Amino acid sequence: MLNRLRLFQSAIVRNLKTTHKRYFYNELNNNEKLLAIIGARGVGKTTALLQYLKESEILANEKLYISADWIDGESLFEIAEAFYKENGKLLIIDEIHKYQNFEKELKNIYDIFDLRVIVSGSSVLSINNAKADLSRRVLLKEVKGMSFREFLNFKYGFEIESITLDELIKNHVNIAFEIMEKINKPSLLPDFKEYFEVGYYPFYFQNRDISSYLLKLKETINVVLEVDIPAISNIKFTTIRKFKKLIEYICSSHPFKPNMQELLTKMDMAKTSYAEIYEYLELLQKAKIIRLIKSANKKDAILTKPEKIYLNNTNLHFCYCETQEIGSIREVFFASMLEGHEIYAPPKGDFTVNEYTFEVGGKNKTKKQIKNIENGFIVKDDIEIGDKNVIPLWLFGFLY
Repeated sequence: MLNRLRLFQSAIVRNLKTTHKRYFYNELNNNEKLLAIIGARGVGKTTALLQYLKESEILANEKLYISADWIDGESLFEIAEAFYKENGKLLIIDEIHKYQNFEKELKNIYDIFDLRVIVSGSSVLSINNAKADLSRRVLLKEVKGMSFREFLNFKYGFEIESITLDELIKNHVNIAFEIMEKINKPSLLPDFKEYFEVGYYPFYFQNRDISSYLLKLKETINVVLEVDIPAISNIKFTTIRKFKKLIEYICSSHPFKPNMQELLTKMDMAKTSYAEIYEYLELLQKAKIIRLIKSANKKDAILTKPEKIYLNNTNLHFCYCETQEIGSIREVFFASMLEGHEIYAPPKGDFTVNEYTFEVGGKNKTKKQIKNIENGFIVKDDIEIGDKNVIPLWLFGFLY
């Protein structure tokens, strides 16, 4: 059993080509007995796990990588038991969501064996649903697609570090100059436009072909819609088709500020209750297909109408939308780079994050929308260096 799995492991490690590491790589090297790495399909979780396996100082026979879909006949618990009896120390289980009822077996592995276990799941949905059964045992780490900073590091071999939001706000002019000096290019704006189209998912760097990248991205999202979501919910395939209509509808809006009755009509779901459609929207957000921005006045409300609905990241606009509306793309980029922060739609401006209010636009955007707003900032595309409360949009791509 273990010999067969080790053969699979050797084959997949040999095919590992990239040396670039995602922002979360170092977080794999902690002392948590059970660590779960979750995130959207295609953001580089498998590659990071294989890199960690390869570079770990643990002896080769004391570490084992398996993908859940390799398991055939034996149980996950039986594999862990056999590995432990051979002095195993590190067990990495990729795509754990593909293993039925993994929660109970992971719990037993945790309780019985002195093993460090790292699991990953491309489906945020099933891992999140399982968290309650693994509470107090698992450290959950949710990972995002590539930031603009990572895109530049991958593309050119830079080693530029990330910054915090407070650092950006307080010192953005100096930080922007320092980054421009490190990059040593006439302009980074062409790279920024390239990032909008192909920069969020690291598999772009497999061949750097835009057409094949966008095709693979659409296939990836279709798997999430047609496999991942139905696997953890009672949603029918006909409803999944309506989700695709929602994506098209978001494409045609700049940005999409939902009228719920109109939305239900467009999706051929006129008889669906508002509560049900809110649940569907939350599912799509957890699946990293859309992003919901609530009103700052209703931030604590549960299952309430979002103020704005965006696609999850800018690449999805180029994948699904016939035309790309630059205003929406700018806002999508800003929101995606601030994922993990509490971000809301304020009465004035585009976004509030913590105590800050931001208005996002092009280089000719005026300060009218943030007039008399304390801690108000204009975020401009198509500029490289800002001034006072005017910040270049690209710089938010260095937050992780």
